[in-house]
Amino acid sequence: MTLTATEKKFILHWGEMGTRWGINRTVAQVHALLYISGRPVPADEIATTLSVARSNVSTSLRELQGWGLAKVTHVLGDRRDHFETFQDVWAMFKLVAQERKRREIDPTLAMLREAIEQSEKDGEKPARERLEHMLEFFQTLTDAFDEFVKMSPGSLRKVVKYGGKLQKLLGVGT
Repeated sequence: MTLTATEKKFILHWGEMGTRWGINRTVAQVHALLYISGRPVPADEIATTLSVARSNVSTSLRELQGWGLAKVTHVLGDRRDHFETFQDVWAMFKLVAQERKRREIDPTLAMLREAIEQSEKDGEKPARERLEHMLEFFQTLTDAFDEFVKMSPGSLRKVVKYGGKLQKLLGVGT
């Protein structure tokens, strides 16, 4: 696959941003290539296009599959596995947000609950109160998040787009 200058720029940038988000650069670049290509791509073509080892591509694809961001598909007349990703960025955002919540927020909620329980046993009232405030904060955000992910991508787009207008309508704001 021959990439245009714009496609190369996007893939390189997505890889750089991936490292800032805690994602391996190659994993992010493979994801960007799958997204920008808009078609199923075999692993060997990904490796050639990105000039990375085939083993690195396989590892990256497994990671993306673990996140639900890549899936195997088959192309008529070709025995190789091909890979594709979401083309709807809102659906992609929802999936990434759900996975990050599962990997990062849910364990934090569990730890806070355990810490509060332990602080009650130990009689650590000031620490327990701070932990309860932290738990309330995370639980409130989680409850709101759970409502957002129930929405279709189109509904979510509208809510985000009209968020500022909704604040004015409700008389709440910054």
